Amino acid sequence: MSKDFPHPIPNGWFQIGYADDLARGDVRPLRYFARDLVLFRTESGRVALLDAFCPHLGAHLGHGGTVEGESIRCPFHAWEFDGEGACAKIPYASRIPPKAKVAPWHCVERNKIIWAWHHGAGEPPAWEVPEVAEVMSDDWTELERHRWTVKTQNQEMGENAVDRAHFRYVHGTTNVPESELELDGHIRRARQHVKMATPRGEVEGMVSVEAHGMGCTITRFTGICETVLLLSHAPVDNETIDSQFSFTQKMSDAENRVAAAVIKDVCKQMEQDIPIWEHKAFLAQPKLCDGDGPISEYRRWTSQFYSQSSDTASGAH
Repeated sequence: MSKDFPHPIPNGWFQIGYADDLARGDVRPLRYFARDLVLFRTESGRVALLDAFCPHLGAHLGHGGTVEGESIRCPFHAWEFDGEGACAKIPYASRIPPKAKVAPWHCVERNKIIWAWHHGAGEPPAWEVPEVAEVMSDDWTELERHRWTVKTQNQEMGENAVDRAHFRYVHGTTNVPESELELDGHIRRARQHVKMATPRGEVEGMVSVEAHGMGCTITRFTGICETVLLLSHAPVDNETIDSQFSFTQKMSDAENRVAAAVIKDVCKQMEQDIPIWEHKAFLAQPKLCDGDGPISEYRRWTSQFYSQSSDTASGAH
């Protein structure tokens, strides 16, 4: 754990890649959730995610491993492991050791993105990644992708969404925006009335947020031009976040300068927040005032995503 942040890596779904970046037969070494992982797509097209190290003599399957049918073959002694992590073949042995297994991770392809489920106690997914109709529609643009590596934690980043006052003093909005918050199990919904900077000056709009846990957020911008943002802050380790923003807009708006300005402004706000996140301290008992927004409610909501004992090394995820 971080010396100043008391929580482990949260549970939930997190983006680990884009579907079109992983062709059949591709193998990718990854580092997420303080674990070394290997992502691959089998010859039939299935995506699989496993712990990275071969249980035989420890070779990293993501560095030199190859896809053979529905399995990944270790570069060291050619042991093969299927998408569930079971050893399917040892070319020079007559018997496969019963404990020859690599821990598998739950992963899905949805909305043109590859998501992985993390749970500190190894429990299976408690909810599904929602489908976003706009992403799959021919009337909407292909995903525009932006990415940052940030030295912080999920809770600090997510807290920004309910911190009303910072929009004026960090991002330069003309006022502190009014917002509405609804907490429903693992889902957080919020609506915020905002003014956005565009080439035509400030324009009033609405931002509607639907967060499914702390790793999968769908944000819709309306009132200026229709924009959908799929946002994921995936923990690399306890103090590093891989943030990926994926935007889609209505085709009819795509050539509009205002549409481009919306994406530019959202990314600018992200870059304004990063130096604050990377240098601030986490305060377990901040001294809040009545204009801050529902920060305490947000923190109570996030508490459900932390396992009391985190043990991601002990089995399937």
